[in-house]
Amino acid sequence: MVTTAPGPGAGPGTGFVPSATGRRRSIALFVVLLAMFMDLLDNTIINVALPSIHKELGGSYSAVQWIAAGYTLAFALALITGSRLGDILGRRRLFLIGTAGFTVASALCGASRSGSELISARVLQGVTAALMVPQVLAVVQTMYAPRDRGKAVGMFGALAGMATVGGPILGALLTSGDIAGLGWRSVFLVNVPVGILALVLGARYLPESKAPRAGRLDLAGVALSALALLLLVLPLIKGQDLGWPAWTFVSMAGSLVVLAAFVAQQRRRTRTAGSPLVELGLFRHRSFAGGLLVNLLFMGGAIGFFLVLTVFLQTGLGFSVLRSGLTGIPWGLLVPVFAGVGAGVLAPRLGRPVLQLGLVLDIVAMLVLMWTVGRGDVTSVALVPALAIGGAGMGLVVAPLLDFTLADVPVADAGSASGLYNTVQQIGSALGVAGLGAFFLGRTGHAVPGATAFGPAFQHTLWLPGGAFAAALAATFLMPRHAAHHDDVA
Repeated sequence: MVTTAPGPGAGPGTGFVPSATGRRRSIALFVVLLAMFMDLLDNTIINVALPSIHKELGGSYSAVQWIAAGYTLAFALALITGSRLGDILGRRRLFLIGTAGFTVASALCGASRSGSELISARVLQGVTAALMVPQVLAVVQTMYAPRDRGKAVGMFGALAGMATVGGPILGALLTSGDIAGLGWRSVFLVNVPVGILALVLGARYLPESKAPRAGRLDLAGVALSALALLLLVLPLIKGQDLGWPAWTFVSMAGSLVVLAAFVAQQRRRTRTAGSPLVELGLFRHRSFAGGLLVNLLFMGGAIGFFLVLTVFLQTGLGFSVLRSGLTGIPWGLLVPVFAGVGAGVLAPRLGRPVLQLGLVLDIVAMLVLMWTVGRGDVTSVALVPALAIGGAGMGLVVAPLLDFTLADVPVADAGSASGLYNTVQQIGSALGVAGLGAFFLGRTGHAVPGATAFGPAFQHTLWLPGGAFAAALAATFLMPRHAAHHDDVA
């Protein structure tokens, strides 16, 4: 449990006491980051394996899509609930339960004999990931005082970038390598030994912590939040494939109505019974509220861009899956480098301008990409400068943004804050994939693959992530120049 007594690592005059220090804290950080990397990788690695899965298991194309969508939807719907359960029952306990479930679900995915079995296992993966993932940031918040989180958060941002770009590469290597005759199954089974390692080390080294006065789980809040997210995320996942029928827009509009009802219910819960599902008081912190908006806009632009880039390279230019993945290496290599420098060195000194510099670099990367594609003769080598600039920019955004957003969050609200941050990230990603995907595919239509047809469509689409990064840049001015870094526990 996190207490308020003075202790090692607590700043002068503060009540923060780290839940773990020294060697134990280092190993605990490794454990939660290992689990986080496993989840992030699972989000990106699956798309590469889908054609092989379809070939072996058969089924409709819609069913194959649900192999990916089932995980995304279940994960998004359960994130806020998973984070609150960690506050109530203990973050270590929920992390271990979630990791064990995720490991078992990964084994079930690898052993699936039909599309329906695989979809069910993927949904289970999503639910258990939603129990595991929110505890990662919450545990980091309890182990490190806000002023000391830079390096830990920098590592988190580095892993996020590496998984985003490295997932397709690893997926291609595992699927095409056909290790031990497993084929696509190795994409899921690779999680099993990693999950077991995280469980063994986590059981020994992870500190336990709960939110003081957490109370009972707000079941009405769970139902309303899940319904609001379902009404928003489901049409974003399926809209493009179905041609955006009227119900998708009605559903998204309805999500706003349910969200308003959820906020009203949370206010009543706070006044009457306490222990709401979401601590609405968090939004009083400019660093937190502004950070969520920047996160939404940035992730929408970045994840949507990766989707469109992949389609352009593979479908438009005829790159193999492996070559397409290797083309993204410059981006992936520079994310961890600049994440570490941004969060650990620059952000503590400069504050908000580090985020702004990263966003400017990503805008520049989109412009350089437009210029490169416009010249024709698009090769992996020709794309290196733009992708390197983009990777550097992303590194300067993802880790400092996370540190900045959570800096003023009291440790008692670590779970709620982590759940909100991850949920907003999922919504942003879904918006980006749906919006950029629809725009790009709408301009390629049934065109014959090649730079002549796909090049101009790709160039025009790049204005959208560039615009999202520009909007995120504007949103940074809603945040204070420097986060106050209160070391509160209540």
